[in-house]
Amino acid sequence: MEVKTQNEINLNPASEHAADIPTAGISGLTLAMSLLMGTYFGIVLTKSEVVRWQRVHDMFLFKEPHMYLIIGVGVVVAMVSMLIIQSVQAKSIEGKPIKYKPKPFHKGVVIGGTIFGAGWAITGACPGPIYAQVGAGAWMGLFTLIGALIGMFAYAALKPKLPH
Repeated sequence: MEVKTQNEINLNPASEHAADIPTAGISGLTLAMSLLMGTYFGIVLTKSEVVRWQRVHDMFLFKEPHMYLIIGVGVVVAMVSMLIIQSVQAKSIEGKPIKYKPKPFHKGVVIGGTIFGAGWAITGACPGPIYAQVGAGAWMGLFTLIGALIGMFAYAALKPKLPH
């Protein structure tokens, strides 16, 4: 089977290429470790209170620096991690070299960022914390999850008409 790059794969589940997504080489141990790390990440999000609606609301009103400090720490950790990944020439779980490729800036980024920010301000969650909210028993997070899924499918349906 020919392995395709992510740019060559149409990730639409209804696509004829959905079977080409490389998952055969992922072991049960890798999946278990991913679940464990996701669970740990959810606990960190919950304990740091970034899944609390009030924290997000206060951030957008510039009432307290809590969320900005956490986001800043996340940016620094990501930068250091990328430098380490580049210096050791790390590979993905499929064995391919990890390369950083900046995405071009265009008006679609501004429009998408505005929609993302509005959704984050209204619901108090971006994609990661949605699962942490549901996992922590904040069942209103299910509405956010459903909205995110509807948005994802709407984007997939409208993608050819959107600015890229």
